[in-house]
Formats: sequence, C-alpha cells, structure tokens
Amino acid sequence: MILREPSTRRWGTSLTPIHLRWDPRVSKMPPNCAQVPDRMDKACEMTYKMLNSPLGKIEISGCEQGLHGIRLLGKKTLKTEPMEAPAPPEVPGVPERMTEPLMQCAAWLNAYFYEPTAIKELPVPAFHHPIFQQDSFTRQVLWKLLKVVKFGEMVSYQQLAALAGNPKAARAVGGAMRSNPIPILIPCHRVVCSSGAMGNYSGGLAVKEWLLAHEGSQAQKAAPGGSLGPTGTWLRAAGSTTSSQHAGRN
Repeated sequence: MILREPSTRRWGTSLTPIHLRWDPRVSKMPPNCAQVPDRMDKACEMTYKMLNSPLGKIEISGCEQGLHGIRLLGKKTLKTEPMEAPAPPEVPGVPERMTEPLMQCAAWLNAYFYEPTAIKELPVPAFHHPIFQQDSFTRQVLWKLLKVVKFGEMVSYQQLAALAGNPKAARAVGGAMRSNPIPILIPCHRVVCSSGAMGNYSGGLAVKEWLLAHEGSQAQKAAPGGSLGPTGTWLRAAGSTTSSQHAGRN
C-alpha cells in the first residue's frame, strides 16, 4: 500500500540537490521497496539526492512510487536558541532526474526551514519505505503523528500511544520513533516525555532542540502561547522545553 496525500501538484525547491550514487564500500545493500531477502525489487529504482539545510547535509531517497527516507547527516554546530534560518541558496537550472516524490519532499523541507507558513499548501509525498507497506503498530503511530501533531505542537509518548489506539504502549511508541525512516516530515522530534523532558532522538538531542526552537519561534509569531490539538489532547507549543530536561521517556 502506498500512503499518499490527495494532491498531485508539483512544486519547485530552492534547496541544493546533488546527485548521490550508492557506494558499496560505505553501505550495505541500498534500501529496497520489497522486503525480499538478498535481492532488490527490480521494479523499484532508487534515487538519492543531497540537500543543504540549516542542520547541515540532508539525504533524501525514494523511487518513482514514493519516498523512502530522510537522513540527517549533520556536521554543523547548532545553536539551541530560536533564530531565523538563513536565506536558501539559489539553484541554477533544473535538477537532474528528480522523481516526483523527491521533488515534493525537497520542496516540503525547503518550506519547513525557510517559509513554514507555506507548508499547509504543499503536498506530502507518497511513502514507499517497507515500514509503510505493512499493517503494524509502528506504521499506525507514524501515520497518526503525521496527521495529528502539527507544526509548533508537541505530544507525549503516552498521548501518542492513546491516539494510536493503545494508551499503555508508550514504550512501543518510543520504538516506533526510533524506526521512523522519514524524520522532520514525520515529526518524531515533537514527541517528548509527559514530564516535559526531551526524551531521545535519533538525530541527536541538539538537533531535536533546534527543531523545537525553530518551530516554537515561528509558532509564537503566528499565535503566542500553547495550542490544543484537534482531539483535545495535551499538545504544547514547541520551544517550551528547556535544554536541561533530556532524560527519560513516558
């Protein structure tokens, strides 16, 4: 099954794309579209693009049918205080061999970092990572997180478990966050502990703090203070978590 938002609009991007080839010396078998041991699905030809961002390099990957992954390669020293993102670089010409899902993903990331108010108008690309081809709790949690917890909001692990239909599965939610192949777009950085502690993040706590501060500063410009999610559950305004609250998960 391919998860797709009801939109077919195409969008450009001002993030810098760089064609990236798979190097067998630094990686095992590249991601595939079917969970078949020891072979690639021949119908799924993978494309990789590297983008520049305020967080450093970001690699996006996918096939014609959908997005497979977003990798935060980092290597930048981040300031945790909210700040304006620098202007996006100009991109000469048209990127070579950008599939529609990668074009949509790059456009979405560009808006996220440089023009967050435009996100609502952008299509979310179809997902085609194997996680989204299975009927599992992880898939359900990730999809619920994408649909419910919006820019500038936060949710606890326990709340997200309840939203996914199992209030006692907070630990399983933590596992789902670790398995998220599409960070930022599926916003696992918005999931924190009930105590207000940051919890864990696969991209590192500094990145999680930066993302929450970025969203918090933008959200406060639009509507100061916290906000309630559509279900009436506790969803706090991002940016209110302090850097001293790191440990734990609830």
